[in-house]
Amino acid sequence: MLDWITQGIASWGYMGILLLMFLENIFPPIPSEVIMPLAGFTIAQGQFNFLGVILSGVMGSILGALPWYYFGKNWGEKKLKEWIEKRGQWLTLSTEDLERSQQWFRHYGNWVVLLGRVIPGIRTYISIPAGLEKMPIFSFLVYSTLGTIIWISFLTVVGYWLGDNYILVEEFMAPISIIVFVILFFAVFIWFLKRKKQQ
Repeated sequence: MLDWITQGIASWGYMGILLLMFLENIFPPIPSEVIMPLAGFTIAQGQFNFLGVILSGVMGSILGALPWYYFGKNWGEKKLKEWIEKRGQWLTLSTEDLERSQQWFRHYGNWVVLLGRVIPGIRTYISIPAGLEKMPIFSFLVYSTLGTIIWISFLTVVGYWLGDNYILVEEFMAPISIIVFVILFFAVFIWFLKRKKQQ
């Protein structure tokens, strides 16, 4: 996959970055943790400029988030779960992923979209509960864009600093993603217990 990503960026430039990040949001197995650090490495080589890379990555991500948003908005929860049970494995998506995203969204509202866009494993799927809960499209775009800018900028800068070793980003992000997810899970659990106690 690395060769395919490298070839896409080398051949298509900024449009290649945009297209790859669009596909990364549609098909989560394509890793942004490789695409954007590689783009950051090309900045260090003088092939691209920082602003162009960030804009391309952000635009691709937001465009890729919209199909999932409208998917959730137009299908409804019951149909969506039935579809995921039949075909979700092709996208590494399960009903548990959907339910977890919904719980996050119901507890934290708009801010969960912003935060969800910077958490690997959640960033793609957070668009679905936003659609299911009929989040206004303007709010969805604003919070998604803010979170995406943070994530894209972080990966690009790290790739720039690492240079030839940009591929290490994916290796480091895997355990960090698990740790972050566990911490956030317990934070939501504690918040839920406190709320039940207050009620």
